[in-house]
Amino acid sequence: MAASPFALRVTFLGTGDAFASGGRSHACVLLETGGECLLVECGAAAPVALRRHGVSPSTIATVLLTHLHGDHAGGVPFLLLDAVYNEPRTAGLTVAGPRGTRERVLALADLLYPGLAEKARQVVDLRFIELEPCSRLAIGSCTVTTAAAVHGSGATGFALRLEMAGRTLAFSGDTAWTHELVNASHDADLFVCECTGYDNAPPGHLSHRELVAHRPELTARRVLLTHLGSDVLAQRDRLTFEVADDGLVIELP
Repeated sequence: MAASPFALRVTFLGTGDAFASGGRSHACVLLETGGECLLVECGAAAPVALRRHGVSPSTIATVLLTHLHGDHAGGVPFLLLDAVYNEPRTAGLTVAGPRGTRERVLALADLLYPGLAEKARQVVDLRFIELEPCSRLAIGSCTVTTAAAVHGSGATGFALRLEMAGRTLAFSGDTAWTHELVNASHDADLFVCECTGYDNAPPGHLSHRELVAHRPELTARRVLLTHLGSDVLAQRDRLTFEVADDGLVIELP
């Protein structure tokens, strides 16, 4: 078998905000390395995006959630639904997120499909990991470091720094500006950063104006904007940063 041409492939399945502005799917990024598939975020539209890109939900080994809003976590029950009724999984599924992730995911599964949580527990090797602020732990082939975000979602929100396949990726999650983003993205190969507003953003979110002001502090080799609101999309030709679109694929050697 020929050697893989890349160590890590990053596919942006969803780059939209909660309102799917511009027709973009909810937050979801697929990471592939050494035959392992991991999702960072799994928004409500993620199962559609997975299928559109020819990816079976049964191949996802790990889901990392920065916080528990529906446009970042609402797709997880559908991974369970698929495993129970459509494509049985041959490997376990690990879902890692803030405290309360297990309760929120299983409660949502039962609200959408009564009895699904119990059926999933019976047929899926399902593992939940609760992330803590300022922690560092190994999950699969990935080492995850958390940093506190500034975003109210009924649970602690995080920015994430991931080390895998010899590369470092950072994800802002949803957050107002905080110096934690500087630390999380320091010298990363890729920093995926939310940008909900252009001049101004709703509470708990970032604007392009703020990111431009803090650009000298961001030392990641590549910064990509995501979670784009309608006013950001309307000003796309004026943006200082590169934009991640649904379907963008980056291969890191």
